Amino acid sequence: MPARIAPSILSADFVNLERDLAAIASADLAHVDVMDNHFVPNLTLGLPIFERIAQVSPVPIDAHLMIEDPDRWAPAFAEAGAASVTFHAEAATAPVRLARELRGRGVRAGLALRPATPVEPYLDLLPEFDMILVMTVEPGFGGQSFIEGTLPKIRRTREAVGASGQDVWIQVDGGVSRATIERAADAGADVFVAGSAVYGAENIPEEIAALRELAAAHVH
Repeated sequence: MPARIAPSILSADFVNLERDLAAIASADLAHVDVMDNHFVPNLTLGLPIFERIAQVSPVPIDAHLMIEDPDRWAPAFAEAGAASVTFHAEAATAPVRLARELRGRGVRAGLALRPATPVEPYLDLLPEFDMILVMTVEPGFGGQSFIEGTLPKIRRTREAVGASGQDVWIQVDGGVSRATIERAADAGADVFVAGSAVYGAENIPEEIAALRELAAAHVH
């Protein structure tokens, strides 16, 4: 399976978002973090800005909702132009119902887990989701260090996906760089969110290509 690179615009220049989106045209997805200052202690952007980002992005938008009450708000991000909408297991009241609603609106449905949230309660429900996001840092801020203790959870998720026969992507988000991407891929991830590693590079397309090549050699 391919290794997909999804640069996080959390590390972009918010005054020059269109320019910085154009810079990642060689990526597979643009990862857009939506934070509400309630579920996580940070505030990023809401629907009007998200909708404009989706309109000008050269690649599909991967929305990561770090918000309270995704059951209410997530469908609006599907309507606003996301290709994939990921919500947190810890915040959703009815995750399967919400995933079905998102799929019904023509977008991929993703389920995100904080580092300390076990994946086991959701493994029997894998057919309901298109992607599982294993957070490899505590959500809320960019530039954090990769948490090695999340690797066993990624492995268990990969084993369960393989046993299910489902085409479920496994995404990692947090501290992904040339130094960590191979271990994450070897554990079973196939979609890699990289913020500061991409936007802090001197040559962004070269960095995306390098990350993809490193991951591709280890993706299962």
